[in-house]
Amino acid sequence: MESMLLDAAGHRRSPATMPGFHRGRPPRNKGEQYPADPPTVEESVAVMRTIGDRVEGHRLRAMIVLLWRAGLRISEALALQESDLDRSRDAVLIRRGKGGKRREVGMDRWAWDQLDPWLEIRRQLPIGAVLCVIHGPTAGRRWEASAARKQLHRAAATAGVRRRFAPHQLRHAHAVEMAHEGVSLVVIQRQLGHANLGITSVYLQGIDSSEIISTVHGRPSPTISATAGLQMTQ
Repeated sequence: MESMLLDAAGHRRSPATMPGFHRGRPPRNKGEQYPADPPTVEESVAVMRTIGDRVEGHRLRAMIVLLWRAGLRISEALALQESDLDRSRDAVLIRRGKGGKRREVGMDRWAWDQLDPWLEIRRQLPIGAVLCVIHGPTAGRRWEASAARKQLHRAAATAGVRRRFAPHQLRHAHAVEMAHEGVSLVVIQRQLGHANLGITSVYLQGIDSSEIISTVHGRPSPTISATAGLQMTQ
């Protein structure tokens, strides 16, 4: 007879809630390709406001900040340890990014201010991952990506966001916003941890076409030197 899993309170627990249950199983959307359609600043802020001030809300807000304002992958954000955050330098250390690469990225002061309430709560929990389980005997352990995605999806729906609001879309938004601010492509590439500029350019496909059109439309007319003659040969 199969043994029954129980939580700390003695209630029956689904095996799917156990750490590592989904390891090795391909996600249901594997192979799906989604367009670069990053959320606007207004949409991201609306989701953060909808979350509320419960402990779970502060944790979700912290994750949004790390994805949106530091450009992290969700796996990188969930793997962060408390010692990886350096507020004095506004820096975040990713010990093992894609391909096992180590890098350090920057994060703006507004983002640190949004992160602070969760960090205050986090200090009361066992040492471990920055984004961790809050309740029960597994408190302090790394938050599972599947649970984080579900909570983010629910928050976006509550905020009335009528587009796909996934963790990677926030990373796309980070790249597009930095491009708008005039940050060089090379800096964006290093911030995101891309192997080459070609990958970074794909992220910037989220730039609105109307912006491209207006930029090209506003180019100055071509000029030639007053001494240059336009001669026709026979």
